[in-house]
Amino acid sequence: MPSKQVLVSKDDALYTTSNGAPVARPYAAERLGINGPLLLQDFHHIDLLAHFDRERIPERVVHAKGAGAHGYFEVTHDISDLTCAALFSKLGNKARTTIRFSTVGGESGSADTARDPRGFSIKIRTEEGNLDWVFNNTPVFFIRDPAKFPHFVHSQKRDPQTHLKDADVFWDYLSQNPESIHQVVILFSDRGTPDGYHSVHGYSGHTYKFVRADGEWVYVQIHVRADGGFQTLDNETAGRLSSQNPDYGTQQLFEDIESKKYPSWTVYVQTMTPEQAEQFRYNVLDLTKVWPHKEFPLRPVGKIVLDENPQNYFAEVEQVAFSPSHTVPGIEPSADPVLQGRLFSYPDTQRYRLGVNYQQLPVNAPVVPAANFQRDGKATLISQGARPSYQSSISPLTYRAKPYANTEYKHEVWTGVARAELSEINELDFEQPRVLYQDVMSQTDRDHLVHNIAVHLGNVKSPVIRDRQLSVFAAVDQGLSDAVAKAIGASPVQPLKVAPASEAIRFRANIGTL
Repeated sequence: MPSKQVLVSKDDALYTTSNGAPVARPYAAERLGINGPLLLQDFHHIDLLAHFDRERIPERVVHAKGAGAHGYFEVTHDISDLTCAALFSKLGNKARTTIRFSTVGGESGSADTARDPRGFSIKIRTEEGNLDWVFNNTPVFFIRDPAKFPHFVHSQKRDPQTHLKDADVFWDYLSQNPESIHQVVILFSDRGTPDGYHSVHGYSGHTYKFVRADGEWVYVQIHVRADGGFQTLDNETAGRLSSQNPDYGTQQLFEDIESKKYPSWTVYVQTMTPEQAEQFRYNVLDLTKVWPHKEFPLRPVGKIVLDENPQNYFAEVEQVAFSPSHTVPGIEPSADPVLQGRLFSYPDTQRYRLGVNYQQLPVNAPVVPAANFQRDGKATLISQGARPSYQSSISPLTYRAKPYANTEYKHEVWTGVARAELSEINELDFEQPRVLYQDVMSQTDRDHLVHNIAVHLGNVKSPVIRDRQLSVFAAVDQGLSDAVAKAIGASPVQPLKVAPASEAIRFRANIGTL
C-alpha cells in the first residue's frame, strides 16, 4: 500500500517526455501501420527504454541494504570547553540531519533482520559545512589494521566460484584474526539481530579529537543512544522475519515516522586527554577496544529526532553519501589507522557510485555554498558560474583558517621511518570480551550467545577451522568454548596461546614535543 501522503494528495501533473513535451498515451508506441515495425523517431518510447536500461547504479560494496529518514540535531548541553565547532557554540542550535541505517554484508535485497552489524550514518548540515558521523551500532569492529578490511569483507560475501555464502570462509578469516573476538561476541549475542533499524544505539568506534580555538584538544568517543533503548530479536524470530518480511526494518521506520512516532536519540561523548591516553591500559587508537564508562563517563551533548520520511528513496537514501572525512573545524580525526583508511575509501566509493560531483546532489549538498576550484565532470549541478577556476587575483576568493591553525604543534608530532606495520595478538585482546561475557551478560544472554554461535559454527565442514575458532572462544572463557563445542558435537579444545599483555605496544602521543 502506498504511503498516506500518496493516498491523500494529488498534484495533477501533466505527463511529458523527459524534455517536457506532453504525451497523450504513455503505453502507445509509434509503428509503421497497424502491424509494422517500430519507428526510431518515437523519442518517447526510445527514451523510456534507454532510461530504464540505466536506472540502476552500483550498489554499495558494504552497507548495500538500508533505510533512512530526515530530522534534526539539537544541542542540549554546553561543550564549548571541548570544541570550537560552530554547531556546539550555543545551546539550542539546530541543524537539519539525515540518517541512513543499514546492514553491512548483505546485498540490497537482503533481509533487514540478518545477523550483522548495522551501519548508523548521520549527516549534520552545519553552518560550517556538512559533518558526517559514519558510525555502527557496535562500539568496536572486527579489525584494527586497515589493509585487512577488503579481506574481511570478501570473507563475508559470496564464494567466487559457487556464489554461495560459506560458513568455512566466514570462520576461517575470523579464527585467523582473533582481534575480531570482541566484535564476534557482540555480533552473536542478541544485539546482532536488532528489532528494526531505529531501535539501536550508534557508536563512533573510532577515536576522534575535539579541538578548542586555542589548540587544546581531547580524544573523544561519540555515542548516540536510542531513547527507547536498544531493542533486539532472538535468533529464531529474526530468521522468521527474514523470510516473512525481509523489509521489516525499512517498513517499521517509515510507518513509525508516518504515524508521528518519531524516533529519537541522545548524543553523548566520552573524553580522554592525551596524558590519560598514555596511561590507559589499551591503545586509544585500537578499534577493537572500548573505553570503560567508569573511567570515562558519558557526557550529554544533544539529541537527534527523525521526523520526516524521504519523498523519494533513491534520491534521498540510495544517493546519500557519507564519509568520516566530511568534517568541520573543531572536530579532527585521530591517527586510528582504520579511520585514516576510511578517510580516503569512503568518498572514493561515492565518486565511483555517484560520480565526482556527488556532493552536489541535493541530499548531499551543504547548506553553505561551496566555493573552490573544482569544475566540470559528469552531472555538474552547481557550476560556480563565471568565477575563475584557479586562485585568481582578478576575482579572488576570501579565505579563513581554522581558529587553531597556528597551534597545530599541540597535536601529535610523528617522527620515524616508513615501515609496513601489522598489529600482534596479545592477552589484552581477550580481556574486554571476557568481561562482556562473564560480568555484563546475564545467564540468558550467555545461553543465547552459545546457541547463536552454534547455529552458525555448526555449518563449518573443516575441523581445523572449527577447532581454531573454538580455541579463540576458549581464550575468552573456557566454559564458553566448551558449551559451543558440546552444542555442535565437537571435542573441547585448549585456549589459543597468545603473547602476554606486557608485550603489547603502548600508545605514545608525543606529548610536549615540537
